[in-house]
Order: sequence, then structure tokens, then C-alpha cells
Amino acid sequence: PAPIVPAQQRHQLLFLRQPDYFYFNILKPSIFETRRLIQTLINADHPDEVSVVDNATTADAIVLQHTTWSFFSSNFQPGDAVIMLHYAYGAVKKSVHAYISRAGGHVIEVHLPFPVKSSSVIIFEFQKALQKGKTNGRKIRLAVIDHITSMPCVIIPVKELVRMCREEGVDKIFIDGAHAIGNVDLDMKDIGADFYTSNLRKWLFCPPSAAFLYCKMSEESSDLHHPVVSHEYGNGLAMESAWIGTRDYSSQLVLPEVMEFLNRFEGGIDGIMQRNHEAVVEKAEMLVKAWGTELGVEVPIYYRAPVEGEIDPITAYTRISHQVYNVDEDYNRLRDAVNKLVKAGVTCASLSK
Repeated sequence: PAPIVPAQQRHQLLFLRQPDYFYFNILKPSIFETRRLIQTLINADHPDEVSVVDNATTADAIVLQHTTWSFFSSNFQPGDAVIMLHYAYGAVKKSVHAYISRAGGHVIEVHLPFPVKSSSVIIFEFQKALQKGKTNGRKIRLAVIDHITSMPCVIIPVKELVRMCREEGVDKIFIDGAHAIGNVDLDMKDIGADFYTSNLRKWLFCPPSAAFLYCKMSEESSDLHHPVVSHEYGNGLAMESAWIGTRDYSSQLVLPEVMEFLNRFEGGIDGIMQRNHEAVVEKAEMLVKAWGTELGVEVPIYYRAPVEGEIDPITAYTRISHQVYNVDEDYNRLRDAVNKLVKAGVTCASLSK
């Protein structure tokens, strides 16, 4: 947003003009204020449970690094498992394999059908994978669960999966909610996970790069460390993350101005989320009617009949979203563009050539 750009520039100029003064007098209290605001937004118990990091990928590295050390220190045994969704974001899947597989851990992927018809399907498949993963005495040490998957776009019933993981004896649960804050309601106490991350730049209007990692207070909290070691090492993850060397921290300091901007809208962030949801459903229904397809939203330029062993045909989908700056014309242009492609006989296969 326009008001956030000059706010970020003010922080940049303060740093460039007086680096030492900025570091010793401005940076730490400003980062703390960001953490305090995030604590309120996500209903965490204490600001010390919140660390400000560059992005969700950094948060992934922090949690997976901690898990890897447990393998190397023999707290975990070779073959103990980490479970994640097959739908997990590509960078997350690669991170899990890079850290866990090399440490001797076993990676379990939960396969979900496409399209996902209901939350009960997700819960059923996850429980089936958990029980299969525990065969032969194997222990599941970490569950990595997306809150909103990237492709396909599905809201995962994280609260129910966290409860299931607890019942099945999973050691730790990490929710990757990269797109969640500002998009869906977040309540750390209600969700109940050990770790949760989300990007502030996605739906909360912060500049890139800014994100948070929530770590539920526990005896193990002090064992979590930022992968970039600098002067704050050993002072707790929140402090380690607040200084990882000389860099531009301005994107992490403008949350007070962002909240002021959000509160200009009726109902603040809650009102924005509600109106965005209502608008995107309305636009999805408009596209479905225009294309003669189904909610999802199917695009009528691809179809593949089911092959042996498959039940349903494969069709193409478009993923739409809505933010305060979107207008009707944005969706009308998409509708008309697809209609032109269909009229011209264009298919996904021809587009990929």
C-alpha cells in the first residue's frame, strides 16, 4: 500500500545515516513491537513465542534443523519419520528431504485425492498415513502440515489434524501457514501446534521479506536456533532472528504502520478477510456459470479421461483470489480470455508446446 512505502523508506534512511545508532537504539525495540503485534494477531501467550524471520522457508529451516540435531544426537533413531502432505509446497518438500533424509530419517507423504471433496477425506487419509507410518515400531517425530496448500488450493483442517497427531503420539507438529495470516483466522492456542509460520507480505500488506515463526513455549524452546549464526547466538531464537548480520531490516519494522492502514477499513483485518471471502466466492460462481463448469474452479480447456486404476477424469482448474484492490473487471477479463481460448479451440496441451 502507498502509506507503507514511505514508512519503509524512513527506516532505511535511519539505518543508512546512522548505522550504529539504528542498531543499538532503534532496531531491537522496533522488532519487539512487531513481535508484540503479531502475538496479538495470532493469540500467542507471550512475545517470546514469536520470532520475526525473512520468510516461511527460513522458519522451515529452523524447525527442520532442530529435528535434524535430534537425529544426530541420537535422541531420535534412524528410520524415525517425518510426515507431510504430498500437496506440500515444493520448497518445503525439498527442505524436509534435505534435512531429514540426510540425517537418517524416513519421510512419509500423505497422498490426497484431487479434487479434495471435504475435510473428512483429508482427515481420513492423514490418519491412515499416520497408522501406516508407525508400523514396525517406527516413531513419527514431526508432522509438517500446510494450512493452505499452494497447488491445488485447499484449506487444511489443521486443528483436527493437530489433535489427531497428539492422539497418535507424534512428537512435534509444525504448521506451514505461508498464506494464512490476513487470509484466515489464526489462534495459536486454539490450533495447538508446536510451531507455526506465516508470511507477513502475502495477505497482511507488509513489504518483502517478512514472516513470523511461532514456537510454543516449552523446555525445548532454547534449543531452537536461527541457521545464520551471529552475535545474538544463545540469547533465544527471537533475539537470534532479530540480528543475523548487516542487512535491510526495514520490511520487518513497518507492521505498526500496516496495522494503522488495515484499521482504516471497516472491521479492520477481520472485516477485510470476510469481504474478501464473500467476493471470491461470488466471482468463482460467476466464472462457473460463464464456463459451464464446477466450483474449484474448472477451466474448460483440458480434459483427460480416466485411465486404468483411476475413477475420475482429469480437468484443468484456475485458482482465483480477492484482495481489497481487486475490481470486477479483473475477473471479467479472465472470464473473457478463457472464453476466447475455448472458441479458438485452444487446449492446455497446445499451450505447453
